[in-house]
Amino acid sequence: MSDFIAMADREILARHGLDSFDSLWDLRLDAVDEPNTGRGGWSSVFRLDLGDAAYYLKRQSNFLSRSLRRPFGEPTFAREFRNIRRYQELGVPALQAAFFGTREIADERRAILVSRALDGWRELAAWLELWSSMLVEQRSAVIAAVAGLARRLHGAGQVHGCFYPKHVFLRETQAGFDTCLIDLEKTRPLLLGCRDRVKDLETLVRRADAWGDAEVRELLACYLELPADSGEVNGWLARLASRRRNKERSQ
Repeated sequence: MSDFIAMADREILARHGLDSFDSLWDLRLDAVDEPNTGRGGWSSVFRLDLGDAAYYLKRQSNFLSRSLRRPFGEPTFAREFRNIRRYQELGVPALQAAFFGTREIADERRAILVSRALDGWRELAAWLELWSSMLVEQRSAVIAAVAGLARRLHGAGQVHGCFYPKHVFLRETQAGFDTCLIDLEKTRPLLLGCRDRVKDLETLVRRADAWGDAEVRELLACYLELPADSGEVNGWLARLASRRRNKERSQ
């Protein structure tokens, strides 16, 4: 069975004897958190340090997602790996896959996904915890970077589907901030225009507790590339507020 191994990581994995599905499956490591035991199986995440290179190794068994196209299900990592590749092709910054493979053994469906660790990056949720102590210029740079990432994502015709602050990563640079996305399992094509875009943005701002009305307006102005007091920005603020009310009523 053919497995994916990124060219940039092939030599590193081979040097440590970890360039095969079985070697990665049998490797003994401590999980970074409790296994996810939903979907009738399990899924675990491990930190993998190989000298100067660092990765996250994810393994799962019978942890499946189902769709009209795949009614009998497939490992959730398979969908995430396809989306990682799609983001790469579309030029949307996201985590990078080093290895992917699946196996069917009797009634067990196994999958492995190895991605490069985002060392030196920090999730937006962590930046939000520091928000009150950050300089105004630094806050604006974060907002502009996140808005630019959302604009690039939607401009590529994709909806993240789980656009939480913990899934947006930033790395500070001299020019501002680099950004990238993780957790791409729920990504899908942007089919409903403004409605899909509002869904991603409302999901983000609803969980960005440190942001007030001024920050949300600034985010939308950067996203739309329009003045903050423009009528279109006001219209988008109303759309986000309407979606939040609908979400709260449905809970």
